[in-house]
Amino acid sequence: MTELNDKPNTAEQAPALTAEEVLALPRHYAALLRGTRDVIAAGDVGRMRRILAKGATEGGISRDKFGNSHLLRAMQTAVAFCDRVSPDRNIVAAILLHQLCRTGMMDEEAVGREWNDDVAKLVRGLLKATSLYTRGASVDSENFRRLLMTFAEDIRVIIIMIVDRLVLMRLVNHHPDERRVKDLAYEANYLYASLAHRLGLYSIKSDLEDMSLKYTDRETYTSIARQLNERKKERDLYIDAFIKPVKEKLLDAGLTFDIKGRTKSIFSIWNKLRKQKTDIDHIYDLFAIRIIIDTPPEKEKSDCWMAYSLITDMYRPNPSRMKDWISIPKSNGYESLHITVAGPGGKWVEVQIRTRRMDLVAEKGLAAHWRYKGIKSEGGLDAWMNNVRDILETADSGPMELVRNFKMDVYDKEVFVFTPKGDLYRLPAGATLLDFAFNIHTKLGAACTGGLVNGKNEKLTYKLRSGDTVEIQTSPSQQPKQDWLNIVVTSKARTKIRQTLKERESRNAELGREMLQRRFKNRKIALDEAQLSRLIKKLGYKTTTDFYREIADEKLDVNTVADRYLAPEAPAEPSAGHVSADEFVLSQYSDEAAAQSGTGSSDVLVIGNDVKGLNYRFARCCNPIYGDDVFGFVSSDGVVKIHRTDCPNAPSMRQRYPYRIISTKWSGKIGEQFAATLRVVGRDDIGIVTNITSVINKEKNTTLRSISIDSHDGLFQGTLVIGIPDNASLTSIIKKIKTVKGVRDVGRI
Repeated sequence: MTELNDKPNTAEQAPALTAEEVLALPRHYAALLRGTRDVIAAGDVGRMRRILAKGATEGGISRDKFGNSHLLRAMQTAVAFCDRVSPDRNIVAAILLHQLCRTGMMDEEAVGREWNDDVAKLVRGLLKATSLYTRGASVDSENFRRLLMTFAEDIRVIIIMIVDRLVLMRLVNHHPDERRVKDLAYEANYLYASLAHRLGLYSIKSDLEDMSLKYTDRETYTSIARQLNERKKERDLYIDAFIKPVKEKLLDAGLTFDIKGRTKSIFSIWNKLRKQKTDIDHIYDLFAIRIIIDTPPEKEKSDCWMAYSLITDMYRPNPSRMKDWISIPKSNGYESLHITVAGPGGKWVEVQIRTRRMDLVAEKGLAAHWRYKGIKSEGGLDAWMNNVRDILETADSGPMELVRNFKMDVYDKEVFVFTPKGDLYRLPAGATLLDFAFNIHTKLGAACTGGLVNGKNEKLTYKLRSGDTVEIQTSPSQQPKQDWLNIVVTSKARTKIRQTLKERESRNAELGREMLQRRFKNRKIALDEAQLSRLIKKLGYKTTTDFYREIADEKLDVNTVADRYLAPEAPAEPSAGHVSADEFVLSQYSDEAAAQSGTGSSDVLVIGNDVKGLNYRFARCCNPIYGDDVFGFVSSDGVVKIHRTDCPNAPSMRQRYPYRIISTKWSGKIGEQFAATLRVVGRDDIGIVTNITSVINKEKNTTLRSISIDSHDGLFQGTLVIGIPDNASLTSIIKKIKTVKGVRDVGRI
């Protein structure tokens, strides 16, 4: 169910099942019937026989890369699942049907019709999960394991794949292609043994680890196995001598129990030899005695501690190696009482005391025992596995029945994406194609213009999905933009975009500085930084960087800056402390300037179809100025009043008097000032009003006609009427007034 489960290679196809395989079919079929007799339905036997017959006649030549028949391998996997995990009708059917669907002899819809939707769901999960191996991704990455769990969708699919790997590892013993076998063994140990451990399938985990060591370092495996065999007779005699008095004591105490000896797995022995740098004779728990007590739930703890007391009375315990996981079970649900005692001859023996229920969970259950012996937690996976354990420990109708609807969304907050070369990357859910580009490399992200997702062109905003294969497309002319910050969701991409934008602003500012210095030098102007800083402030720029960037972007002419720099500075206003804005008096200059402003002439507007001789006035309700979108309204006295299209009275006029509305536009002949009314809110200080009027008076072709101020509770609200040539000039002056210190809001009335 890995890379071995790709489409059959015709070069590797055999003409049919071999004679040995034909003889093996009835044996595996009989084992399958025995394993499923308690869960199979009345009509399932016939359906199962048809599946196997179809596989034997039409798909018997389908083989994996080791030459194993997919049909026989599926039958062995189904038998192993019943034996090592739990008999389950739907899972057995899915294991067998998956191969038919993979080779195209059956589809998922047909599976759903003939069996049920749950079987079809399992088949779909198996097909989807095993398809990952066609991507060429490295299986020795944590991201691959996470993506595998995401694609499986159902925890039962992962368990099936673990059992299938166990079967395959048994089948490849002594296969001539040693390199391929070693790769398989490495993957089994890294990926599937780890998953088995996390799901509590400990015996499967041990078998996978042992076979992995056997195929990758046969010499070491054989050496340890030989030493264990050489000591087997001696070990069995010692265990018998240790157990005999213990049995008598436990029977006298009225306990019902089983006692069995357990030799540590070869892989675990090798691991300890390597870590402790010792020999096999000095491993404490080379073998252990396990006492399994049959007792009702309410007496579990008391009976276990009774057994503990009886054993420690007989043999001297080692307190430093005592582990009580009955009083306080491990966070993964594991319950057992471990003690190490000095047996006959002073040899240390580990004794594990547990009840039948505890042993069932530890041996065949799917308890989340995955942090045992140093496997680190992964946050959400911890809680998810604990949920699996809780479900399985309370299972009355069979663990697989309760797990059926268990949603496998442990990594639903992440997506896993491939590169065309098979490299696998993990990103948060909602990540976009642009996030992926920055995740690979900053330069790639900065030049990204889009990408190919599963061979299809997609934009920067495309939201990635697990399993996508993404190829980033770039352009040397592409540069990060401010709106990219609204596209990305990862902090890395956001930080890199901000950093790139800031660096570009700094470069532009430096360019603007050089342009200004060069122009000053050409005009033989001595540059005084203090004077320039005052000018930058007067021009309304918050920072020198903004000022220089405007020059670099040619939004601010360098000659204009030079002229303003050479212009004499206005005398500073005498300081009078804090004075209320109510006491401000409009200067005579403003009154005179206002007096100079004229009224509109007939050539400023084109009314209707360029009707001549019409008398018009600008409406006072909205005070339109050149550049505003306007319309004409014929009043009852025959005068055309010009309104802004966003005038508050416009909707009412259009609804009630549509026949009086006349189209109007500006002719483009500007030569006068228009009255515009502004409302300014700010801090109550006469100084702030002086600064506002100063800004207005310095603007070309702009005059302050009138000002009224109302102060209250430290704030002032001023109404300013200014003469302005056009809408663009008004927009510019509003921006500059907003930069005056103390101004909170500026708006047109």
